[in-house]
Amino acid sequence: MPRRAALLQMCSGIDPDVNAESVIGAIGAAAMGGASMLFTPEMTALVDRNRDRGQAHVVPEEQSRFLARVREAAASAGIWVAIGSMAVLREDGRWANRAIVIDSSGTIVARYDKIHMFDVDLATGESWRESSAYAPGDAPVVVETPLGKLGLTVCYDLRFPALFEAYGRAMCDLIAIPAAFTVPTGQAHWHVMQRARAIEATAYVVSAAQVGSHQDGRETYGHSLVVDPWGDVLLDMGGEAPGLGFAEIDPARIAAIRAQVPCLANKRTIAT
Repeated sequence: MPRRAALLQMCSGIDPDVNAESVIGAIGAAAMGGASMLFTPEMTALVDRNRDRGQAHVVPEEQSRFLARVREAAASAGIWVAIGSMAVLREDGRWANRAIVIDSSGTIVARYDKIHMFDVDLATGESWRESSAYAPGDAPVVVETPLGKLGLTVCYDLRFPALFEAYGRAMCDLIAIPAAFTVPTGQAHWHVMQRARAIEATAYVVSAAQVGSHQDGRETYGHSLVVDPWGDVLLDMGGEAPGLGFAEIDPARIAAIRAQVPCLANKRTIAT
């Protein structure tokens, strides 16, 4: 039987309390809209490229007011929440770009630290060095949810097929790809890569995204998507404004496509 997912497209700013209000409002609206689970973008709690200013808000999980408020709201509404990611302070003093899954009682049931760091110089003049502040994760994470078996990724992970192959082998029903894609790379690659990853894993892809002009000066692409295992786009929230969207996740659709195109079962190891 299909279950409903909700996606929050955001324009997160430099104040985690303001961002928390957006998420808390969306939690209530998603529950009212019949969703079993709400997905939020990468860097939900804080988008601030000024690391000196932002570091005051990057704290261990147990000290995060943002996380505590979202957990409380999830429990109050009785809905699961996949925080696409937030910056947290690790015990070793490094930062992690961490996805966090919260169940309907407010309990954290899964954590995933972004594996691939976005270190790049773009033709537009933009330069990003994620690895200068963040420590990478080292393993895929799969969690059982009301929507099915969920594989976790974050943004730039999208460009590394081996991670999605691992989730395909794990027979994930859906894969989250929360993002804060730049506009030039989004225009060039976002839709085609999302569809490719869904097809390769024969799984739904659920990708909540940041959108618009942020307080720290960056521009993000938006176009939060839900793509089915055949590669059909079920939801595209556009690149103009924040908002809340809904899509149905149908286990029968996954089974039918895996029977029709059994690439996971037919895969062979190729020597190099």
